[in-house]
Amino acid sequence: MRILPCGDRAVLLDCADADEARRWHAALRDRGATLGATTVLLRGRPEELRSLVGATTPADLAAVAGAAVEIPVVYDGPDLEAVARHCGLDPAEVVRRHGASPWTVAFAGFAPGFAYLTGGDPRLEVPRLDRPRPRVEPGSVGLAGRFSGVYPRASPGGWRLIGRTDAPLWDLERADPALLHPGDTVRFVEVSR
Repeated sequence: MRILPCGDRAVLLDCADADEARRWHAALRDRGATLGATTVLLRGRPEELRSLVGATTPADLAAVAGAAVEIPVVYDGPDLEAVARHCGLDPAEVVRRHGASPWTVAFAGFAPGFAYLTGGDPRLEVPRLDRPRPRVEPGSVGLAGRFSGVYPRASPGGWRLIGRTDAPLWDLERADPALLHPGDTVRFVEVSR
């Protein structure tokens, strides 16, 4: 892990991989740490933050495991056939593989409630669209690179859409608006229309 300056009021922990970033984030969460794909941002005086990091031991991931969340999905997305062709599978096998593997929330970003999920079946790795859609409906379930995710609200997007869900990913009426948090385990469960 490298400690990089980030202006005069923050440092960025540049980690070797997502697991190392999650370990540092868990250890420094009470200091307002912000988790990225393979980074952790800490705000404050850089010299104090460097001392803090030097005196901190990264957390054990087993000790910071999150909640288990099931998300019901209707697999009827506009890109399901194209994903199947790209992966050399039939659509039913894409659906089976998407739901068979547990996914882990690596980090959140892009939009409130949007979680980047990793750890699914490696056969489902697909490129983003060449041209993003101007609007993706809320609840759309997609794949991009090694990630899966669910759009929490309408927005532009370039992920391959394979299904949809009614699960509320972001709800300001809840005490904690986000349904998914780093470390949570997600299982996608096929449901009928």
